[in-house]
Amino acid sequence: MTSPRSSRRRLAAGTAVVVVALLSTAACGGGGGGKSDGNAKAPGFNAAVNKVANASDKKGGTLKFIGTQDADSWDPQRGYYGFMWDFARYYTRQLVSFTPEPGLASTTLKPDLATGLAKVEDGGKTYTYTLKDGLKWEDGSPLTSKDVKYGIERIWAQDVISGGPIYLQQVLDPKGEYKGPYKDTSADKLGLKSIETPDDKTIVFRLPKPNSDFEQMLAMPSGSPVPAAKDTAAKYGLKPFSSGPYKFQSYTPNKSMVLVRNTNWSASTDDLRKALPDKITVTLTTNADDMDKRLINGDYDLDLNATGVGQAARAEVLGKNKANADNPDTGFIRYAVFPTTVKPMDNIHCRKAVILAADHKSLQTARGGPQAGGAIAPNMLPLGIKGADGKYDPYNVLKDTTGNVEEAKKELKACGQPNGFKTTIAVRNNKPIEIATAESLQESLKKVGITTELDEFDGAQTSGIIGAPKTVKSKGYGIIIMGWGADFPSGQGFLQPLVDSRFILESGNNNFAEIKDKAIDGLFDQALQQTDANAAAEVYKQINQKVSEGAYYLPFTFEKNIIWRSSRLTNVYTADAYNGRYDYASLGVQ
Repeated sequence: MTSPRSSRRRLAAGTAVVVVALLSTAACGGGGGGKSDGNAKAPGFNAAVNKVANASDKKGGTLKFIGTQDADSWDPQRGYYGFMWDFARYYTRQLVSFTPEPGLASTTLKPDLATGLAKVEDGGKTYTYTLKDGLKWEDGSPLTSKDVKYGIERIWAQDVISGGPIYLQQVLDPKGEYKGPYKDTSADKLGLKSIETPDDKTIVFRLPKPNSDFEQMLAMPSGSPVPAAKDTAAKYGLKPFSSGPYKFQSYTPNKSMVLVRNTNWSASTDDLRKALPDKITVTLTTNADDMDKRLINGDYDLDLNATGVGQAARAEVLGKNKANADNPDTGFIRYAVFPTTVKPMDNIHCRKAVILAADHKSLQTARGGPQAGGAIAPNMLPLGIKGADGKYDPYNVLKDTTGNVEEAKKELKACGQPNGFKTTIAVRNNKPIEIATAESLQESLKKVGITTELDEFDGAQTSGIIGAPKTVKSKGYGIIIMGWGADFPSGQGFLQPLVDSRFILESGNNNFAEIKDKAIDGLFDQALQQTDANAAAEVYKQINQKVSEGAYYLPFTFEKNIIWRSSRLTNVYTADAYNGRYDYASLGVQ
């Protein structure tokens, strides 16, 4: 998932802020009460990490989000930022979804639109679901199996709604024979043949090959239903049609959003969403300094992007406002990636020179240090994924924390650039913490003669800028600063979009390095044939090693964040299913 899941469960918005003299928050219960609720009391530091803080079933009130970055898209088939996946559960539902419980328990799948988990037959190649009775769209019309099928078919329309995950496309149509609903010229108009809807309550998936992660793929927003009659194609993200407890009242991109109750949603059909607030608002600002100040002052409840308070605000938050803070592991890796289509990054030795010259301690510090930034990452597989090995350190970064200039110079000589080279670092302009990281890398590379310039781009336009290989090449982006969290908790769910050549897209691409290694692709095929998770983990371990050997990535940190919650929030807890974010769909307000 790109971070802001990046995010995407998706990509994540970091901030570095300067907080001016703050109003005394001790008087409002340890901070976060402010104008919202002067009597609310914060439950304590880390009170919501893997456990519920302020448990309550009270309904009513307005839940107020603020953020520095809009979603890449609010279209369920198109969005790939992690915060979008979490937030989308307000207005989308899936056949199955994750359990609304803290920590690791959240990664267990439960039925959502379906009456139960799949009936799996034919050696893991056939999945059958029956829909619940009484499911409705926001206009009161019935939600049918054909709506689920159509929503999933939209994934194939990458030329129109590019950007979202394509796992289901790869699994259900590996040969790419289906052209998507907008180009379906077949006489019968039955759409994708591997999904059958014999009646309005039944949906059957027929996989060419088994895939043990298939149900987890259906739990992503890309598995959401969409009624064909309401599909506005590329504009659908401006006002998605709701199957969940809330619907769009208004949305102005990069400014604001308001969700209100969907009166045609029935709690009797939904065991997973509490739907406590009467209204949910989102305010988007370009001023990260102001955002942190307004959170601490109690004007808003939490940061939509959920990537932590900025550097200058951190001391204030960890001081008298510590009771309003949590410090979870996020499951994200923050990293630099080297597009191999941009010279001289097509040369493995030039890529190795960057990795070896980098000052990893400085990079960690730029991201917030061990507590607010995370541990130095020696490789590209986070510790929560089976197959991860935190001791695998092919470039000795855990030992040479400030870099190895001598070895870097040897690699420069081997790549034919003994005096260094010039390249461009692409970094999102609304993420001060990423800009600080890029500047740290820029400074350390100077030691070996590698000079760089920063090109800051709009993070909300990621899929069409760094996600477009032609644009990356034309702009000469030799280094891209990014982050990633697992789409679902397996080696496939973390690594495949980043390193499998079959996941390279013309737009919405996440394999920024454009790795085209048949050996890596073959190892994924091998892993997916394993029915035992431990056996698959051994294969993912090999993939991680091959990626490291290819020097495509410079990992920075296994991320931790210091995140803010207002004192008036109820049912607050971090969930591993959403990469250590709060489970948005369970939140309420006092």
